Amino acid sequence: MHLLWGMATVALAFPFLPLKPRRALKSRWSRQLLDALGVRLRVAGTPPVSGLLVANHISWLDIYAINALAPTAFVSKDDVRAWPLIGWLSARTETIFLERGSRGAAMRAKERVSGELRQRACVSVFPEGTTGNGDTLLPFHSALFQSAIDAGTRVAPVALRYTGRDGEPSPAPVYVGDTSLWQCLRAIVTTGGLTAQLHFLPALDPAGQDRRQLARQAHRLIASRLARPCTDTAIPDDLPDLIGFDLAGINGATDCANAAMPQPLRAG
Repeated sequence: MHLLWGMATVALAFPFLPLKPRRALKSRWSRQLLDALGVRLRVAGTPPVSGLLVANHISWLDIYAINALAPTAFVSKDDVRAWPLIGWLSARTETIFLERGSRGAAMRAKERVSGELRQRACVSVFPEGTTGNGDTLLPFHSALFQSAIDAGTRVAPVALRYTGRDGEPSPAPVYVGDTSLWQCLRAIVTTGGLTAQLHFLPALDPAGQDRRQLARQAHRLIASRLARPCTDTAIPDDLPDLIGFDLAGINGATDCANAAMPQPLRAG
């Protein structure tokens, strides 16, 4: 029912609304979806209103947790267009689609992200290029960090985790490997008492930096906040499957230097 309401809103209201009301609708709809699933929000730091937002990636639920607090355009693999209902919604809610295996399409995607950022929009990307199990932070692909450099806008790292009633990380929302959307959704609902915790970290100024440096800084900030081990931080320079739910490789990891335990988050 909530999805149908969202589709009606997108079809009837979005085409006629300026950016600010569209963002407000997206935020409200995302909050209501989380509430319907029994997922609470806790937030630390200040959500950005513009810039390139980069976050670790655990679940399809990440998109709605972020949109509830910082409604943005998302970069997604082109395959999502074909998903029932979700693909239709994505195509009409400021999603920037990226074709796999096409360098020309990748360049166009980077240029579009740069254009959105120049207009003071907020664009979100998951630079790991795939979902993970929350125990390890994968290396960040650096290509789309160039968009922030080209636009002269800041990069806003976000550390995301899900906890259960006991305050410990919960596997319920993890969406990796052969897990289906239905299985993940059922785990979220039946587990209950989940909290999505988002920590908006200090924004990074791209001035005088290249994309690899920016990607490395964002990676270290997020790993430190989550107190999670991370893989070799050699930064791939290609464009990833930016919401690659079907790719779930987790490699051997080493502890990140100077990892600090996360501080308590305030209720949102």
